[in-house]
Amino acid sequence: MGSNLTVNNEIEEYINNNSTKLHSVQKEIISHNEGLGDIKRMQISISQCHFLHLLIKSSKIKKILEIGTFTGLSTLSMSLALPDDGSIIALDKNKETSNTAVNFFKKAAQENKIKLIIAPAIESLNNLHEQKQKFDLIFIDADKENYKNYFNHSVNLIDKDGLIVIDNVLWHGEVIDNNKQDRLTVCIREFNSYVNKDKRVENLIIPLGDGLTVCRKI
Repeated sequence: MGSNLTVNNEIEEYINNNSTKLHSVQKEIISHNEGLGDIKRMQISISQCHFLHLLIKSSKIKKILEIGTFTGLSTLSMSLALPDDGSIIALDKNKETSNTAVNFFKKAAQENKIKLIIAPAIESLNNLHEQKQKFDLIFIDADKENYKNYFNHSVNLIDKDGLIVIDNVLWHGEVIDNNKQDRLTVCIREFNSYVNKDKRVENLIIPLGDGLTVCRKI
């Protein structure tokens, strides 16, 4: 059996240099986020941008829900992969970063595909459920304490074979360190176990960026 490769910064750079090239506005968002200090960690990785793009293209995804938008890199990455009649509803409660994201969407001529709702995500998810909305793909990348709530809502907002993708599930590798017992690390561990035991989906954790879980509704 082959062993898994440890992806260091050099290999990550090699992967990015030999993968599909980013859109100029994706690069601009990444450059903008570099100046934000510690919160730039909320941005998805470049390899995750490519993965989401290919997943959407190959699965013929048309309707996406995103929980957690930040400055819009993941949203834009997914929107660029959608067909002209595709759409994204993006949920975030931060007005400042959401306004920044909207400006980037307009610059990339993608604003017609993206509807950004600025409100607490649980409130928005309840509204979407009441409206009987359904999505082909849901991407979760928001506050970790609510991951289980977001996941359960998401399962109800997709049909059979619908996809749920969740970011940060490896939590900087700390999920395997038993000495790490802080609230967020424990929260991610418990969430991963919860998803793995959930009979409504089948799941795989992929070591891209900070770890992505991909779920298919059964």
